[in-house]
Amino acid sequence: MAEQEVVLAVRDLRKYFPVKRGLLARVRAHVKAVDGVSFTIRKGEVFGLVGESGCGKTTTSRAILQLDPPTEGSVQLEGQELVGLRGEALRRMRTKMQIIFQNPYSSLNPRMTVGRMLVEPMLVHGIAKSSQEAQDRAAALLQMVGLNPYFVNRFPSEFSGGQRQRIGIARALSVNPSFVICDEPISSLDVSIQSQIVNLLRRLQRELDLTYLFISHDLSMVRYISNRMGVMYLGKIVELGDSKTVLRTPMHPYTQALWSALPIPDPEIEARRERIILEGDVPSPIDPPPGCRFSTRCPRVMDLCREVEPALAECEPGRWVACHLYTS
Repeated sequence: MAEQEVVLAVRDLRKYFPVKRGLLARVRAHVKAVDGVSFTIRKGEVFGLVGESGCGKTTTSRAILQLDPPTEGSVQLEGQELVGLRGEALRRMRTKMQIIFQNPYSSLNPRMTVGRMLVEPMLVHGIAKSSQEAQDRAAALLQMVGLNPYFVNRFPSEFSGGQRQRIGIARALSVNPSFVICDEPISSLDVSIQSQIVNLLRRLQRELDLTYLFISHDLSMVRYISNRMGVMYLGKIVELGDSKTVLRTPMHPYTQALWSALPIPDPEIEARRERIILEGDVPSPIDPPPGCRFSTRCPRVMDLCREVEPALAECEPGRWVACHLYTS
């Protein structure tokens, strides 16, 4: 993987949302939703991004796609800088990057037929030269994701949650992207359907040579589908590396706590396993604590942690950790 082409390079990405108060709506503070995130994704790779709700995973994905323009930082897709792109230049890049949204019930337009949802982006971006070609391709896309091609004339309300998510996947693939963000694509689905959608994503990735950013709070699912992963806490990546290695031997105390909370089906192993219970609440992203942001909840906190913010440093080949236990 080290010699493969880098598809996505994110450097020092920041996204701050202003907090306005008073009659004049002056900016009093900023919500630091994403605060200095850096990682790369190589061609054909699945990169997992995990963390608690509210840690900045979805905001990171939206900043990458320029749906929410970043406050600072750099995002390069296949060597093309995305930050600062506007108008026609950004529209041309949309065919290379797409997203599968979390909630299939709200991400599909209830007034549009399935066929129109798939045909419209093809015509807008010139993927299909005629309406008939777009309709034929829409039917083929439905078949590719496991749906009947005759569903093109139906509306989203006529489908189940799993079927709607398959339609969302087909819509994302309609413009032939090379990079797809999967923003918690299975979290709102029944457990019995989740494995079907994940296996579909894996099959499509192999067949179409896609590159994924897979966002989830389910560590076991990330370990199953991803090659490498990053762990986010309060807007920052605290650990990064090979997925199986990170989850087999987690180094950062936060990753260790996340892994200890994951249930194991073997009752004997589950009974012997030590649980790490984190105390307190996640600090506010408006006023994060000084030093390490995890210091207020870390069971191994030191005085240095409360004063100096640890840098994300390479502790082992391909293994990066932001913790004074390994970098000081």
